[in-house]
Amino acid sequence: MVSFTELHTQNHKITELSKVLSHIIGERSLCDTDVTCDIFFDYTTKVKAHLDLEERELYRDLLTSSDKDVKATATKYLSGSADIKRILKSYLKHWCKNKNLRIKDHEKFVKESEDIFNLVNDRINDEVENFYPVIRQAYGTKMAA
Repeated sequence: MVSFTELHTQNHKITELSKVLSHIIGERSLCDTDVTCDIFFDYTTKVKAHLDLEERELYRDLLTSSDKDVKATATKYLSGSADIKRILKSYLKHWCKNKNLRIKDHEKFVKESEDIFNLVNDRINDEVENFYPVIRQAYGTKMAA
């Protein structure tokens, strides 16, 4: 089973990458660089990997819990995870082609990117403040710190 340390490490890295990207993409001339693309795709890969890890490691037991509140919380977060993946997929389809950014409208790209960063950061904060405590309660000592 995944540890809270691993989940927090992933969340920290995702947050860090979004902060760096927020600054880089504001400068139009930097958006087309290989370095920006590398950071950008590292970010999106880490977001998807984090959500996949949670789905693989956490939800099964939570969704079959006899505790209705635990089950409801798991259902809510699993649904939110699916929404984020759907939104991210649509965003990537619009702005990326063959592992390259294709930016025709820089202002729109920055706005939509910031929306993605905010969505993911809000999810991370919500996980830490609300979801992980439910997991701790449900799993007790089975899940390592």
